[in-house]
Amino acid sequence: MKKFLVSMMVAALAVTSFVSCNKKKAEVEEKAPVKVAMVTDYGDITDQSFNQTTYEACKAFCTENGLELRYYKPSNDSTEARVASINAAIQDDHNVVVLPGFAFSEALVKTVDEYPEVTFIALDVSEFDVLSAAKLFGKPASWKLPSNAFCAVYKEELPGFMAGYAAVKEGYKHLGFLGGMAVPAVIRYGYGFVFGAEKAAVEMGIAKEVVVEYVYGGQFYGDQTITSAMDAWYQQRGVEIVFACGGGIWTSAAEAAAKVGGKVIGVDVDQSALINKYGDGMCVTSAMKSLAATVFATLRSAVAGSFEADFGGDITALGLVSDSNIEENYVGLPTNNWTMKKFTLADYKNLVADMFNRKITVSDDISNVPNVAVKLNVYSNIK
Repeated sequence: MKKFLVSMMVAALAVTSFVSCNKKKAEVEEKAPVKVAMVTDYGDITDQSFNQTTYEACKAFCTENGLELRYYKPSNDSTEARVASINAAIQDDHNVVVLPGFAFSEALVKTVDEYPEVTFIALDVSEFDVLSAAKLFGKPASWKLPSNAFCAVYKEELPGFMAGYAAVKEGYKHLGFLGGMAVPAVIRYGYGFVFGAEKAAVEMGIAKEVVVEYVYGGQFYGDQTITSAMDAWYQQRGVEIVFACGGGIWTSAAEAAAKVGGKVIGVDVDQSALINKYGDGMCVTSAMKSLAATVFATLRSAVAGSFEADFGGDITALGLVSDSNIEENYVGLPTNNWTMKKFTLADYKNLVADMFNRKITVSDDISNVPNVAVKLNVYSNIK
């Protein structure tokens, strides 16, 4: 009997061991190597904006970690074309898909449930964008972003504040804010810019001397109407520097600035290479979202197998995460080509530290136009 029991125990252990080994083997087989795809919103990876910055960050990470990377460009500027590119990437066995820009909200919602095994990383796609898309596609009211996806949005009021603060500290007293469409992200940039200009002016005791002109163009591209309005700002109102915030609308500000030696502040990414084509040194700085920091953090998590725990299902507003290593922050001003003289790089680092440690706080409220000590002229339209 004892021999029989021993034989049965050995057999059971053997079966258990066999099942366990097969389970581990299956788990290894199921965990496919990370293959990254980036889909452009429609533009190219040489646009010196969201697409290029995101692609270069993906490329740097994948090169460093020995991962496969491929980018896909939709055939046209539509949700259908973006969905087709996402499908193509997944059919090519890419299991991490990076989507840069708010235009991907509908494409994300349309595909994320269909591919639960794929990790989706969407940049600058807000909760409002996602829920609006979900409603459009008939998702139930209880629908939430699933755990295989993450949407990053940014605290635009922070880099907006930094840009306004820096401009006044650098010596500019007549500023302009040219927004694209009055969507939340653009408004946060604009209000932050006004608050930053005010903070610097009050510190310098020149609040009564600083003026900010403020308008939305109603579109995300420049044209002759907007250029003419900017001509009036630079040539007739005496505006010295314009924060052009809204896709390609910066071209109108740059065209107008070039005629009188005016200055421009870029947005979202370091736009100095683009803006300075209109005039050497025209771009003073750019209020940026650090897409690279976002890409590195999320891809690192995907490779580690902790994406679901770290980011899954979240729609997070990213801002400052360090007062000492400013390159880790998700928003800020570019530091690799610093040209400002009166507001130095050391001054900027001190400003970041004060903001991180909440010695300086910036409101994200966009329900009311800022009530500030500097003169703020708000225009209802661009004409």
